[in-house]
Amino acid sequence: MTKKLKAHKQSASTGIKIVAQNRKARHDYEIMQTFEAGIELKGSEIKSVRLGRAQLRDSFVRIDGGEAWVHQAHIPPYDFAHGFGSHDPDRAKKLLLHRDEIEELEVRTKLQSLAIVPLSIYLKNGRAKMEIALAKGRKLYDKRVAIAQRDVKREIERELATARRR
Repeated sequence: MTKKLKAHKQSASTGIKIVAQNRKARHDYEIMQTFEAGIELKGSEIKSVRLGRAQLRDSFVRIDGGEAWVHQAHIPPYDFAHGFGSHDPDRAKKLLLHRDEIEELEVRTKLQSLAIVPLSIYLKNGRAKMEIALAKGRKLYDKRVAIAQRDVKREIERELATARRR
């Protein structure tokens, strides 16, 4: 059984469908800790998410008044919701976290000067979830080191694969 097929079977059994990923965040930030949060969405928003239409490119999470909010996460309007049923695609969306998780995020962002970055939106058993992370910003030279390490790792794997074929 191939790796792709195993991954597909695994995601089908757990009921997880990845809708959007923020790949730039993994490049720009060093991930310290991740959290799973529910997203409070309107009806037309969840329909768009189920169709796989969401973008997290320049989005960020902010703690306001003891609640976590994701800003600039773009969910385009559902095509069949006009007028009353439509929504603002760039509105701030409330994240559903436990009180102690929100307090931990708030304290660590203030004391350690960390950022809260959304990593992905996915559907888990029919519910929209967002993976968020406490992250530390990388400097330009850190990014270069990470790219170099990734290239070396890729080259090693390539050499091992050719050695196995012989």
